[in-house]
Amino acid sequence: MAVEANPIVVMKRYELKYLLTPKQTQYFKNCMEGHMVVDKFGLTSIASLYYDTPNYRLIRTSIEKPPFKEKIRLRSYGIATDESPVFLELKRKAYGIVYKRRVQSTIPLVKKFFDGEGDICAGGQINREITNFRDYYQELAPACMIIYDRVAYFEPDGDLRLTIDHNPRYRTEHLDLKYSMEGILLLKEGYTILEVKVQQAMPLWLSDILTKGKIYKASFSKYGEAYKQQLLKIRG
Repeated sequence: MAVEANPIVVMKRYELKYLLTPKQTQYFKNCMEGHMVVDKFGLTSIASLYYDTPNYRLIRTSIEKPPFKEKIRLRSYGIATDESPVFLELKRKAYGIVYKRRVQSTIPLVKKFFDGEGDICAGGQINREITNFRDYYQELAPACMIIYDRVAYFEPDGDLRLTIDHNPRYRTEHLDLKYSMEGILLLKEGYTILEVKVQQAMPLWLSDILTKGKIYKASFSKYGEAYKQQLLKIRG
């Protein structure tokens, strides 16, 4: 299980997303050999519990593609317990740049936090930002679970990071990180989501690989897609 040594993490980067067919996924993995290395955790199952207002204000705003949007989620690596570390993440995107605030906690402490009892971490700017977010939106509650099986790559001596998410899935029932890693598939069987995460510009060698593989940037949100699919079910 991937656990951060530092319980508080701040990130600022560009995140580019691509939807890959099974053939493109294998092509891309083959091309990574000699360029990037799979991180020490290998294939990791990740679950993210998204919080939203009763009228889904956060995700409805997000899918309208405004210049600024924000989400909050609770993440676990594998099925969680009350004692295992989970990570509360406040994620904002402004004009293409992603800003993330991430705090390590436990499920009981996070529940108390969303019930309005105390802070999420020991003071400081990150605590204020997450607390202000909670107080501004009010009535935040679990809305959707997003689950996927991720392989992460890193560039030795560089800041480039890639992830490939297999079997992205969701559920809107049993919204508990302790329940299971099961869900409804978001994409066709075998399709994956590639995310390129960089501090600066994408390297030319990577751009060439994407071009030759006819892999094009896509605007895709796992929570947004789950919301649309669930809405279609309700209306249908």
